[in-house]
Formats: sequence, structure tokens, C-alpha cells
Amino acid sequence: MRCLVAFALLALAAPSLAFADPADPTDQQMLRRIYDAALDHSPAYEQLRILTEEFPGRLAGTAAYDGAAHWSIALLQQLGCDRTELQPVTVPSWERGAPESVQLLRGDDIIPLAALALGGSVATPPDGLTASIVELPNVAALTTTDVRGKIVFFNGPMNPTYVNTGRAYSEAGAQRNRGPAEAARHGAIAVVVRSLTHALDDEPHTGSTTYLPDVPRIPAAAISTVAAERLSATLAADPAAQLKIMINSQWLPDAPSANVIGEIRGSEFPEQIILVGGHLDSWDITPGAHDDGSGCIQSIDVLRILKAVGYQPRYTIRCVLFTNEENGLRGALEYARIAGDKKEHHALALETDSGGFRPSGFNLGNAAGDAHLKAARWKSLFEPYGIFQFQAGRGGADVGPLMAKGNTVAGLMPDSQRYFDYHHTRADSIDKVNRRELELGAAAMAALVYLVDRHGL
Repeated sequence: MRCLVAFALLALAAPSLAFADPADPTDQQMLRRIYDAALDHSPAYEQLRILTEEFPGRLAGTAAYDGAAHWSIALLQQLGCDRTELQPVTVPSWERGAPESVQLLRGDDIIPLAALALGGSVATPPDGLTASIVELPNVAALTTTDVRGKIVFFNGPMNPTYVNTGRAYSEAGAQRNRGPAEAARHGAIAVVVRSLTHALDDEPHTGSTTYLPDVPRIPAAAISTVAAERLSATLAADPAAQLKIMINSQWLPDAPSANVIGEIRGSEFPEQIILVGGHLDSWDITPGAHDDGSGCIQSIDVLRILKAVGYQPRYTIRCVLFTNEENGLRGALEYARIAGDKKEHHALALETDSGGFRPSGFNLGNAAGDAHLKAARWKSLFEPYGIFQFQAGRGGADVGPLMAKGNTVAGLMPDSQRYFDYHHTRADSIDKVNRRELELGAAAMAALVYLVDRHGL
């Protein structure tokens, strides 16, 4: 009953949700000003260069992450935010250690395979681990194959027929996320996984794996797609070939970290929040330019753009750079918990975590399932800037806990075709980001924030 009363009071306090006239010249003029501010002398690309070059390998709980967090909070303060905060979060702490090694042994031949330990992997014995190999296309194949005492090689490629590369990544991702734990349940002693990318190259992709409490933890690594093709061809010719794996990682006690927060206080409804954000952490081996340095810089730039055009928001506009998205989501969960304790209402939580490529639209989600339809009324305003898509969705991982609490969420949708070429690799560097595309993403986000702030969603 108290929840129903709270929602009723919130509805009375909320600004009007009357639909805007898409032809409203005020909105047309403001979007033009927003895009001008984003595309003319923007500092975003230079800021991304500093973030990725001075603070690469920003795994939550590390010195690199802490340095990036303090640099980001200083940047938000320089923008003239009304409030900034480093919101404490305790995060898991995992270290890769000395470089890992995966070698294919065939007779007297020792063939090194490009590899990276999966995030969270346990170590092998100090001298490594050597065993025969069983190649499987997916996790389900474990139920029909004897893998006891073997190294499982999951060689399921991302489906190339899906235009939506995120869908392909999600489907193939089970072999990395759940594969090692399930292989251990069936008696395997280690796992190697084909990297999750459509690219055929020698760049291995890391990413988290999740162990289960009731089965042994076994070492797990990703190998490059070129290495996967070579390993598969070798096994076809010589099933007796073996792998030697050496991983030197370790788990440490949980460590302190923080979400980075900066906001412009609303003039009419300061207790209601429009959030823009991304995750500041990256995997330990990557500069993290697309994942998710670009999203963080775009989120900061939304505040700069709104200030540059002289817009005074009605709602509080809050930028949140989350910690621990890559290996735990504790930043998102802690933010949502504190927001709930404070009874904060998020009119919109807009996340960008799909790379700094050219934006094409937004996915939106709410309890009623109609947020994308409401936002689509602004399609004619966005079309001159190349934004055509308003799809149903769930925003992204870091705003997921807010959606679960009844808030409306959204995610920026950039072109996805190149994203998984660089995702979770050493190649995710500033030179892979196009300055104009980065700026267009920030402009699209700022435009949506402005429209929601002025008219409601």
C-alpha cells in the first residue's frame, strides 16, 4: 500500500507528460544548437585520448581505475557541476599475473597460440597443465561427450548471418561465460574458447567467466580466431595432439573503488533525475577506448553541451561513470541500492556501452513496454542527424538494476559492425575511434536528454 501511495504522490509531483509537437520550432532550434556545440571544437576526442593513454587497463579496484576516477571527477568539477561525488563501492579483485601461454603440441612441434586468460580464471600449476583436447561447438555438447581429464576447446563462432552483432555475441557468449564451469562439472581440467568476434585475426579477446559453487574451478583462456582455426584443423588431422596451458592469475581480497558522479541540479524538479552514463572500468589488458571510454566521455560531454547552449534543465541531469561492469556489476547494484534508499526517481537512465561508432538510434525500456513508442514521436526531429531507430530494449547492464526498480531506461545504439573487432582486446585504442562519430553520439544523447527534460517521456 505504501508503494502505491508513493507512486501516486510521485505522479502528482511529476511534470507534464504532454506530447511535444515534433514541428515545434523551439525544439528544432535547440537540437541544431546541441549538434553545433557537439561538433564544433568539442574536447571529447582529446579527453578520450587522455583517458585511454594515461589510464589503460582500468580494471575495477586497481590503481589505473583509481587514477581514471580522480581524473574524471576533476573534469566534471571543471565543467561547473553543482555536485560531484566518488560513491564508494567494494569490488572483486583479480590479477592476471605474468603473461599466459597456450601451446599446441603435435609430435615434436610446439606451436604457440595467441591467448588471454579469461577474466576470473584460476591459475594452472606453476609448470602449466598439459592434456588431450576435445573440440565442441557449444556448451550443450558437453552432455553427449566424454571430457573427463581433457581440455575442452569450445569453437563456436559468432553467427555471421546476424546483422545485429550483439545478438551473435550473446548467443556465442555462453561458451565463455558458462563454458568453463559446465566443462568442470563434466570432469574437464581446463578450457580454451574461440574469441568472440567475427574478425579472423590473431588478436585474442578476454572477458569474464563465472564459476559455480559446487564444481571445481578450472583454468580458462580465450584464443584468437586464427589460433582456433589452426587448432581445429590440427585436431582434424591429428586427434592425439595436446595443449599445454600456463595461467598465472590470482584472486585477492575485495578492494575499494567508486562510481564517479557529477550533476547539474534541476530548476523545477531537482528530486527527479535524468541519468547519462557508461562504465569507467575496462579489462586489464586494454586501453578501453570503445569499451567503454567513449561512453564515459560522451556522458560527460552531455553536461558540457547543455551548459554550452545555455540550457537550464528542469530535472537534475546526472552523469554516472560506473565501476566494475566488466567483472561484477557491483557499481550498478550499489548505485541502484543507494538511489532506492534515497527514494530517488529516475525519469530516464540513458547508458552508452556499445562503442563510439556512428549512432543510429536508441533502445528504450520501461514497465509498460511503451517507452520506445513515446520517444518515437521525436523521430522527425532526429532524422536530419541520422537517428532513425527507436526500439524496445533494456538500456544496458549498468542501468538494468534501475529498470528492475521501475525506472525508464535507454541505450544509445551505434553501428555495431566493427565493435567486436576490438572488444576486450589490446587493440581497443584511441586510433580505432572516429572523432566525428564520437561527437555525434554525444550530441544524440544530449538531444534526447533535452527532449525528455522539456516534455517528459
